[in-house]
Amino acid sequence: MLSFRAIGTFGGSMRRTFAVLYTFLLCALLNTVALAQSAADPGAAEKQFARQMAREHGLDAAAVLEILHRATYRQSVIDTMQRPAEAKPWKDYRPIFVTQRRIDDGAVFFDDNRALLQRVGGQYGVPPELIAAIIGVESNYGRTPMRYRVLDALVTLAFYYPPRASYFRSELAQLLLLHSAAFPYPPEELMGSYAGAMGWPQFMPSSVAKYARDGDADGKIDLWNSLPDICASVGNYFEAFGWQTGAPVALRAQVAANARTLDPKGLDPVYPLQQLAEWGYVTDRKLDPATPATLLRLDGVDGPEFWITFRNFQVISRYNKSPLYSMAVYQLSEAIAAAARAP
Repeated sequence: MLSFRAIGTFGGSMRRTFAVLYTFLLCALLNTVALAQSAADPGAAEKQFARQMAREHGLDAAAVLEILHRATYRQSVIDTMQRPAEAKPWKDYRPIFVTQRRIDDGAVFFDDNRALLQRVGGQYGVPPELIAAIIGVESNYGRTPMRYRVLDALVTLAFYYPPRASYFRSELAQLLLLHSAAFPYPPEELMGSYAGAMGWPQFMPSSVAKYARDGDADGKIDLWNSLPDICASVGNYFEAFGWQTGAPVALRAQVAANARTLDPKGLDPVYPLQQLAEWGYVTDRKLDPATPATLLRLDGVDGPEFWITFRNFQVISRYNKSPLYSMAVYQLSEAIAAAARAP
């Protein structure tokens, strides 16, 4: 039996737990209300944002407001956010990015920039064809037009898109903090995607701040015109998130008739290969049975596809959390490597 003292201690612990939970829920509610009010009155939200930038980062609030007022609301940004390609099934998503044209263009891009890609790949321990594939998926090797001013996209999403307003406000804040000797571009002049991603590698402002690199050693980072900067930034991004040099990415699984049904949540490799094999999922490649992996099911043209994916697959997903994206990048990289001319 519990003593009265133990019950009292237990009750105090429960009260503290409920107090913490209450505080968390209250903060979440207040944040939701604040975002709803922001959508109803973006002008007030912009003023609050400017004051926050002054308080937390020492920027001049009036100057911040002046920059925000140069932005133009873009309804097409909101519309595109509401119909992402990643909502498609794999059979419809793959043909967007893994096409013969993109493979051929990737092979030409690889051949034209082989020395650079191999140098950067060696420096960061990342396959050069993966760097090429990222550039291919993100900007079609620099051919995709940058239709949006980054400032317009981020202001639209920060103050008129409540579902992800807090995220885009943090990216807008980072955009205003980027201007420096190494990144000497006024915020209102930067061009990018509907989500505010910049340059050939489509880095969000926070990724520019953390992972972009000066690959040509000219003292500044140019993700639009400097291939050394572009490639080095992609290589550094993957190294920073733990890319394992020479380790597998994904392997097609052979599925036994009596295979155990699995539905893993997320891409974290939590099963040893031996465990997956015992459950009926194996590959032709010989690997250490203790290698961490997980199972991915995709809706292919000919029915379900099962893939065993590894830590490197999860690293690709740090670029875009959709497993469809990671698989498209991986398959494009493999096709580019096969299509590129031998050195």
